[in-house]
Amino acid sequence: MALLTILRYPDPRLHKLAKPVTQFDARLKQLAQDMAETMYDAPGVGLAATQIDVHERFIVIDVSEDRSDLLVLANPELVWASEEKIIWEEGCLSVPGIYDGVERHERVRVRAQDVNGEFFERDADGLLAVCIQHEMDHLMGKVFVEYLSPLKRNRIKTKLLKEEKAQARPGGPDKRRR
Repeated sequence: MALLTILRYPDPRLHKLAKPVTQFDARLKQLAQDMAETMYDAPGVGLAATQIDVHERFIVIDVSEDRSDLLVLANPELVWASEEKIIWEEGCLSVPGIYDGVERHERVRVRAQDVNGEFFERDADGLLAVCIQHEMDHLMGKVFVEYLSPLKRNRIKTKLLKEEKAQARPGGPDKRRR
């Protein structure tokens, strides 16, 4: 297994549309393992292939406290969503350190394929429902900050670009600003 590099907003590759998974083979199983390891290490509760610059409709999610309930979704699609909505404080591994409220469906049913290509459906509510919707947005080239106002989004973009520039300087981040 290997830790993968997670793209950071506003990287334009985060806006690429993911293509359907067509081959359910050893490469896909390895990708699932590597994505899960990367997600757990980050630490996070979900990771879409788009976030690691693999533009296939593929997601890993684990919202359990003990990391014992890995959900792998290939070619996910929502087949039902509740009319009831909730506002959830979301974060994203591609937008580190940023959290804000996003309105989502409270409950969803997702239809997907597992790593062997077998179809299944799963009902979800709460954090799992939010996470499924969040990760599926990534497959459509959408990052959660795009639900925020243009002002907030621009502030976030400026902050992350500034941090990236500081990391790239010789000697790393500017220590004087602590």
